[in-house]
Amino acid sequence: MIQSKTIQVFLMDGDPSQRIKCTLQNWTGIVYKIPRTMLDVCKDGHGDIVKHLKQTGIYFLLGQNADTGKNSIYIGQAVVRKNGEGLLYRINEHKRNNKERYWNDWNEVIALTTQNNSFGPTEISYLENQFTDLAKRANRYEILNGNDPNQGNVTEEKESELSEYIEYARMIIGVMGHSVFEPIIKSDTPKNNTTSNVVVGTFHYTGKLEAKGVLTNEGFVLLKGSAISASISKSAHEFTIKARKQNVDKIANGCTTEDILFSSPSAAAGFVGGCSLSGNVMWRTDDGKSPKDF
Repeated sequence: MIQSKTIQVFLMDGDPSQRIKCTLQNWTGIVYKIPRTMLDVCKDGHGDIVKHLKQTGIYFLLGQNADTGKNSIYIGQAVVRKNGEGLLYRINEHKRNNKERYWNDWNEVIALTTQNNSFGPTEISYLENQFTDLAKRANRYEILNGNDPNQGNVTEEKESELSEYIEYARMIIGVMGHSVFEPIIKSDTPKNNTTSNVVVGTFHYTGKLEAKGVLTNEGFVLLKGSAISASISKSAHEFTIKARKQNVDKIANGCTTEDILFSSPSAAAGFVGGCSLSGNVMWRTDDGKSPKDF
Protein backbone atom coordinates (compact mmCIF):
# COMPACT_ATOMS: atom_id res chain seq x y z
CA MET A 1 0.00 0.00 0.00
CA ILE A 2 1.28 3.48 -0.88
CA GLN A 3 1.67 5.52 2.29
CA SER A 4 1.21 9.26 2.62
CA LYS A 5 4.34 11.25 3.42
CA THR A 6 5.04 14.63 4.96
CA ILE A 7 8.11 16.28 3.47
CA GLN A 8 9.64 19.19 5.34
CA VAL A 9 10.67 21.88 2.85
CA PHE A 10 12.85 24.68 4.22
CA LEU A 11 13.36 27.71 1.96
CA MET A 12 16.75 28.69 3.29
CA ASP A 13 16.72 32.14 1.69
CA GLY A 14 12.95 32.68 1.82
CA ASP A 15 12.69 32.20 -1.95
CA PRO A 16 11.75 28.96 -3.79
CA SER A 17 14.18 29.81 -6.61
CA GLN A 18 17.12 29.80 -4.20
CA ARG A 19 18.48 27.19 -1.76
CA ILE A 20 16.09 24.50 -0.52
CA LYS A 21 16.58 21.90 2.20
CA CYS A 22 14.31 18.84 2.40
CA THR A 23 13.93 16.18 5.07
CA LEU A 24 11.44 13.48 6.07
CA GLN A 25 10.34 12.66 9.60
CA ASN A 26 12.22 9.68 11.08
CA TRP A 27 14.66 9.60 8.13
CA THR A 28 18.35 10.31 8.55
CA GLY A 29 18.74 11.49 4.95
CA ILE A 30 18.91 15.13 3.91
CA VAL A 31 18.59 16.70 0.45
CA TYR A 32 19.73 20.14 -0.70
CA LYS A 33 18.83 21.89 -3.94
CA ILE A 34 21.27 24.71 -4.74
CA PRO A 35 21.45 27.03 -7.76
CA ARG A 36 24.89 27.02 -9.39
CA THR A 37 25.14 30.77 -8.75
CA MET A 38 24.75 30.23 -4.98
CA LEU A 39 27.42 27.57 -4.40
CA ASP A 40 29.84 30.15 -3.01
CA VAL A 41 27.25 31.21 -0.42
CA CYS A 42 27.40 27.68 1.04
CA LYS A 43 31.09 27.84 1.95
CA ASP A 44 30.98 30.15 4.95
CA GLY A 45 29.05 30.39 8.17
CA HIS A 46 27.96 27.86 10.77
CA GLY A 47 24.61 26.61 9.46
CA ASP A 48 23.71 22.97 8.87
CA ILE A 49 24.37 23.26 5.14
CA VAL A 50 28.03 24.16 5.71
CA LYS A 51 28.48 21.07 7.89
CA HIS A 52 26.49 18.75 5.63
CA LEU A 53 28.25 19.78 2.43
CA LYS A 54 31.61 18.88 3.98
CA GLN A 55 30.37 15.30 4.30
CA THR A 56 30.41 12.27 2.00
CA GLY A 57 27.45 12.02 -0.37
CA ILE A 58 25.92 11.89 -3.84
CA TYR A 59 25.27 14.89 -6.08
CA PHE A 60 23.46 15.61 -9.34
CA LEU A 61 24.34 18.43 -11.74
CA LEU A 62 21.09 19.35 -13.52
CA GLY A 63 20.39 21.49 -16.56
CA GLN A 64 19.86 21.31 -20.30
CA ASN A 65 22.05 20.18 -23.15
CA ALA A 66 22.89 23.39 -25.00
CA ASP A 67 22.85 21.62 -28.37
CA THR A 68 19.77 19.40 -28.12
CA GLY A 69 17.63 21.28 -25.58
CA LYS A 70 17.09 18.03 -23.63
CA ASN A 71 17.16 17.96 -19.85
CA SER A 72 20.50 16.62 -18.66
CA ILE A 73 22.05 15.20 -15.50
CA TYR A 74 25.52 14.33 -14.26
CA ILE A 75 25.56 11.86 -11.35
CA GLY A 76 28.59 11.94 -9.07
CA GLN A 77 29.90 11.03 -5.63
CA ALA A 78 32.13 12.81 -3.15
CA VAL A 79 34.11 11.47 -0.18
CA VAL A 80 35.58 13.47 2.66
CA ARG A 81 39.19 14.33 1.78
CA LYS A 82 42.22 14.84 3.99
CA ASN A 83 41.53 18.58 4.02
CA GLY A 84 38.12 17.92 5.60
CA GLU A 85 36.18 18.87 2.49
CA GLY A 86 33.52 16.72 0.81
CA LEU A 87 30.47 17.37 -1.35
CA LEU A 88 30.81 21.12 -1.90
CA TYR A 89 34.51 20.89 -2.75
CA ARG A 90 33.86 18.21 -5.39
CA ILE A 91 30.93 20.14 -6.89
CA ASN A 92 33.02 23.30 -7.13
CA GLU A 93 35.65 21.35 -9.04
CA HIS A 94 33.04 20.92 -11.79
CA LYS A 95 32.23 24.62 -11.62
CA ARG A 96 35.89 25.58 -12.06
CA ASN A 97 36.73 23.06 -14.78
CA ASN A 98 35.58 24.78 -17.98
CA LYS A 99 37.19 22.03 -20.05
CA GLU A 100 34.43 19.58 -19.13
CA ARG A 101 32.20 19.10 -22.19
CA TYR A 102 29.05 19.72 -20.10
CA TRP A 103 30.46 22.74 -18.21
CA ASN A 104 27.77 25.05 -19.63
CA ASP A 105 24.93 22.53 -19.41
CA TRP A 106 24.09 22.60 -15.69
CA ASN A 107 22.60 25.37 -13.59
CA GLU A 108 21.67 23.70 -10.31
CA VAL A 109 22.83 20.97 -7.95
CA ILE A 110 20.98 18.46 -5.80
CA ALA A 111 23.15 17.04 -3.01
CA LEU A 112 22.27 13.95 -0.93
CA THR A 113 23.85 13.05 2.38
CA THR A 114 22.80 12.09 5.93
CA GLN A 115 22.30 13.94 9.18
CA ASN A 116 25.04 11.90 10.87
CA ASN A 117 27.57 11.54 8.00
CA SER A 118 27.04 7.77 7.96
CA PHE A 119 27.97 7.11 4.31
CA GLY A 120 31.27 5.47 3.49
CA PRO A 121 32.91 4.74 0.11
CA THR A 122 30.99 1.46 -0.30
CA GLU A 123 27.61 3.08 0.30
CA ILE A 124 28.10 5.97 -2.11
CA SER A 125 29.46 3.70 -4.83
CA TYR A 126 26.30 1.62 -4.52
CA LEU A 127 24.08 4.70 -4.51
CA GLU A 128 25.82 6.25 -7.52
CA ASN A 129 25.36 3.00 -9.44
CA GLN A 130 21.68 2.66 -8.50
CA PHE A 131 20.76 6.27 -9.30
CA THR A 132 22.52 5.99 -12.67
CA ASP A 133 20.60 2.80 -13.43
CA LEU A 134 17.29 4.42 -12.43
CA ALA A 135 17.98 7.46 -14.64
CA LYS A 136 18.80 5.22 -17.60
CA ARG A 137 15.66 3.14 -17.18
CA ALA A 138 13.43 6.21 -16.77
CA ASN A 139 15.07 7.69 -19.89
CA ARG A 140 13.82 11.21 -19.23
CA TYR A 141 17.16 13.05 -18.96
CA GLU A 142 20.34 12.82 -20.98
CA ILE A 143 23.02 11.31 -18.73
CA LEU A 144 26.30 13.18 -19.05
CA ASN A 145 28.53 10.63 -17.29
CA GLY A 146 31.20 9.09 -19.46
CA ASN A 147 31.44 5.78 -17.56
CA ASP A 148 29.07 3.50 -15.66
CA PRO A 149 29.85 3.59 -11.91
CA ASN A 150 30.82 0.37 -10.13
CA GLN A 151 28.16 -1.03 -7.80
CA GLY A 152 30.65 -2.18 -5.20
CA ASN A 153 29.96 -4.90 -2.64
CA VAL A 154 27.27 -4.35 -0.02
CA THR A 155 25.65 -6.83 2.33
CA GLU A 156 21.99 -7.80 2.03
CA GLU A 157 21.25 -5.79 5.16
CA LYS A 158 22.99 -2.69 3.82
CA GLU A 159 21.32 -3.08 0.41
CA SER A 160 17.90 -3.09 2.08
CA GLU A 161 18.79 0.03 4.08
CA LEU A 162 20.09 1.87 1.01
CA SER A 163 17.06 0.86 -1.07
CA GLU A 164 14.87 2.69 1.43
CA TYR A 165 17.19 5.72 1.23
CA ILE A 166 16.87 5.72 -2.58
CA GLU A 167 13.07 5.58 -2.48
CA TYR A 168 12.83 8.54 -0.11
CA ALA A 169 15.46 10.51 -2.01
CA ARG A 170 13.80 10.04 -5.41
CA MET A 171 10.47 11.08 -3.87
CA ILE A 172 11.99 14.34 -2.60
CA ILE A 173 13.80 14.98 -5.87
CA GLY A 174 10.46 14.63 -7.66
CA VAL A 175 8.93 17.18 -5.29
CA MET A 176 11.86 19.48 -6.13
CA GLY A 177 10.74 19.42 -9.77
CA HIS A 178 12.88 16.69 -11.32
CA SER A 179 11.26 13.40 -12.38
CA VAL A 180 14.62 12.12 -13.59
CA PHE A 181 14.31 8.78 -11.77
CA GLU A 182 10.62 8.13 -12.40
CA PRO A 183 9.51 5.92 -15.32
CA ILE A 184 7.06 7.56 -17.72
CA ILE A 185 4.59 4.73 -17.07
CA LYS A 186 4.84 3.41 -13.53
CA SER A 187 4.03 -0.17 -12.60
CA ASP A 188 2.36 -0.85 -9.27
CA THR A 189 4.30 -4.08 -8.75
CA PRO A 190 6.73 -6.10 -10.88
CA LYS A 191 4.18 -8.93 -11.14
CA ASN A 192 1.22 -6.72 -11.97
CA ASN A 193 0.53 -5.35 -15.42
CA THR A 194 -1.61 -2.53 -14.04
CA THR A 195 -0.06 0.92 -13.75
CA SER A 196 -0.35 3.53 -11.03
CA ASN A 197 -0.28 6.65 -13.19
CA VAL A 198 -2.33 5.64 -16.26
CA VAL A 199 -5.69 7.43 -16.18
CA VAL A 200 -7.48 5.17 -18.67
CA GLY A 201 -6.81 2.32 -21.12
CA THR A 202 -5.16 2.53 -24.52
CA PHE A 203 -6.07 5.11 -27.17
CA HIS A 204 -5.72 4.31 -30.88
CA TYR A 205 -4.79 6.82 -33.56
CA THR A 206 -7.74 7.20 -35.95
CA GLY A 207 -5.69 8.11 -39.00
CA LYS A 208 -4.00 5.77 -41.45
CA LEU A 209 -1.04 5.13 -39.14
CA GLU A 210 -0.93 2.47 -36.43
CA ALA A 211 -0.19 4.34 -33.23
CA LYS A 212 -1.20 3.94 -29.59
CA GLY A 213 -1.04 6.05 -26.45
CA VAL A 214 -2.24 6.41 -22.87
CA LEU A 215 -3.22 9.30 -20.62
CA THR A 216 -1.11 9.62 -17.46
CA ASN A 217 -0.96 12.10 -14.59
CA GLU A 218 1.71 14.03 -16.51
CA GLY A 219 0.22 14.14 -20.01
CA PHE A 220 -0.14 11.79 -22.96
CA VAL A 221 2.37 8.98 -23.60
CA LEU A 222 2.89 7.80 -27.18
CA LEU A 223 3.71 4.12 -26.83
CA LYS A 224 6.73 2.32 -28.17
CA GLY A 225 6.12 0.80 -31.62
CA SER A 226 3.79 3.56 -32.83
CA ALA A 227 4.11 4.45 -36.52
CA ILE A 228 4.72 8.10 -37.46
CA SER A 229 4.44 9.99 -40.71
CA ALA A 230 7.66 10.14 -42.72
CA SER A 231 6.98 13.76 -43.72
CA ILE A 232 6.10 16.96 -41.90
CA SER A 233 3.60 19.30 -43.53
CA LYS A 234 3.96 23.06 -43.81
CA SER A 235 1.04 23.45 -41.40
CA ALA A 236 2.86 21.56 -38.64
CA HIS A 237 3.12 23.39 -35.34
CA GLU A 238 6.57 24.58 -34.33
CA PHE A 239 6.38 22.23 -31.36
CA THR A 240 5.94 19.24 -33.69
CA ILE A 241 9.04 20.17 -35.67
CA LYS A 242 11.05 20.63 -32.47
CA ALA A 243 9.74 17.37 -30.96
CA ARG A 244 10.71 15.41 -34.08
CA LYS A 245 14.26 16.78 -33.85
CA GLN A 246 14.57 16.15 -30.12
CA ASN A 247 13.30 12.58 -30.40
CA VAL A 248 15.08 11.56 -33.60
CA ASP A 249 17.03 8.94 -31.62
CA LYS A 250 13.74 7.34 -30.54
CA ILE A 251 12.55 6.68 -34.11
CA ALA A 252 13.65 3.83 -36.38
CA ASN A 253 12.05 2.44 -39.55
CA GLY A 254 9.13 4.82 -39.21
CA CYS A 255 8.21 3.74 -35.66
CA THR A 256 8.97 4.91 -32.14
CA THR A 257 11.48 2.75 -30.30
CA GLU A 258 10.60 4.10 -26.84
CA ASP A 259 7.62 5.54 -24.96
CA ILE A 260 7.53 9.34 -25.43
CA LEU A 261 5.75 11.73 -23.06
CA PHE A 262 3.84 14.72 -24.49
CA SER A 263 2.09 17.54 -22.68
CA SER A 264 -1.24 16.84 -24.42
CA PRO A 265 -3.03 14.40 -26.77
CA SER A 266 -2.87 17.04 -29.52
CA ALA A 267 0.92 17.30 -29.21
CA ALA A 268 1.19 13.52 -29.56
CA ALA A 269 -1.22 13.48 -32.54
CA GLY A 270 0.79 16.19 -34.30
CA PHE A 271 3.98 14.25 -33.69
CA VAL A 272 2.45 11.12 -35.26
CA GLY A 273 0.78 12.83 -38.23
CA GLY A 274 3.43 15.45 -38.89
CA CYS A 275 0.87 18.25 -38.99
CA SER A 276 -1.46 20.24 -36.72
CA LEU A 277 -4.12 17.87 -35.38
CA SER A 278 -6.68 17.77 -32.57
CA GLY A 279 -5.96 15.08 -30.01
CA ASN A 280 -9.64 14.81 -29.12
CA VAL A 281 -10.39 13.93 -32.74
CA MET A 282 -7.43 11.68 -33.50
CA TRP A 283 -7.36 9.48 -30.39
CA ARG A 284 -10.11 7.00 -29.48
CA THR A 285 -10.44 4.11 -27.04
CA ASP A 286 -11.88 0.75 -28.15
CA ASP A 287 -15.34 1.94 -27.06
CA GLY A 288 -15.05 5.21 -29.02
CA LYS A 289 -14.22 7.66 -26.24
CA SER A 290 -11.81 10.57 -26.73
CA PRO A 291 -9.32 12.04 -24.21
CA LYS A 292 -11.75 14.86 -23.35
CA ASP A 293 -14.19 12.27 -21.99
CA PHE A 294 -11.75 11.67 -19.18
